[in-house]
Amino acid sequence: MAGDYRVDTLAVPETLELLHDLLDRVREEHPDVERTDLMLFETAVIEIANNVVEHARPPGTVHYSFTLDVAPDKLHGLLSDGGPPLPQVLAVLPSDDAEHGRGLALARMALDELEYERVDDHNEWRMTRVRR
Repeated sequence: MAGDYRVDTLAVPETLELLHDLLDRVREEHPDVERTDLMLFETAVIEIANNVVEHARPPGTVHYSFTLDVAPDKLHGLLSDGGPPLPQVLAVLPSDDAEHGRGLALARMALDELEYERVDDHNEWRMTRVRR
């Protein structure tokens, strides 16, 4: 994937700030990207990365990487993690009284495309937001 926007780190809560920093850098270096597009893309990235962090087993041992390509017509991200395979990635909003389970549904709503695939020993999340 083109571009030099990359984070490669352990899946622990503190590293989510690295993703925010990366997207702040994109905001500064690409003022032509609509704020709404970047805000929604960031929401999706953080929700998915937070899921990776939350489900990483054993805690503190799983690595993930995120790469972002800012193209003229879209934002495309790839998050790859060494966590366990996911049994189900259907992202449906839970009931209003549920305390968990909204992250992937929110990510799907914020993106034009969200694909999940298990590749060898890691998970790959491909995210695309078409620029408005």
